Amino acid sequence: MKINGNAIRPGNIIEHKGRLMRAMKTQHTQPGKGGAYLQVELKDIRDGTKMNERFRASEDVDRVRLDQIEYQFLFREDDMLTFMNNESYEQIALHEDMVGEPVIFLQDGMTVSIELYEEEPISVVLPDTVICEVVEADAVVKGQTASSSYKPGVLDNGARILVPPHIAAGTRIVVNTADGSYVERAKD
Repeated sequence: MKINGNAIRPGNIIEHKGRLMRAMKTQHTQPGKGGAYLQVELKDIRDGTKMNERFRASEDVDRVRLDQIEYQFLFREDDMLTFMNNESYEQIALHEDMVGEPVIFLQDGMTVSIELYEEEPISVVLPDTVICEVVEADAVVKGQTASSSYKPGVLDNGARILVPPHIAAGTRIVVNTADGSYVERAKD
């Protein structure tokens, strides 16, 4: 599907220079001389290389449609992850690099979306948030509560994140899987 160069949004998959690229960041720029353009940070889906490109509104770009199929995470063996299709019960094993940094938030039985291009798995998308338990949290320093300060905490999966001062060890919290940030206390 063809779209205008200025219609690219973060998360879009485009075909550029014979490669499948995901738009990570976009910024509209209007210089004093010349026409406006869209500065786009692109990341190759297959090998992870990044590049910055400029697209003008007059340029046409091929936007790629990916099929998304829900799979359930079953288990990890070394650096391979096994998923099961929720409808056909077919199992596939993918390298953990397909998930990227959020792989630490992958939990047994979690439902994920696997993006396919021409029936080839391209990436694994986790839910936006997960519930984790804080197993270690530093004590609050008296007098530090005047500003919105955060303290270091360790989750049950080993991830280190910053949590608000009122969060203690044993508390279940909601964590953003994209950047590993604290969202809120989990509602039990």
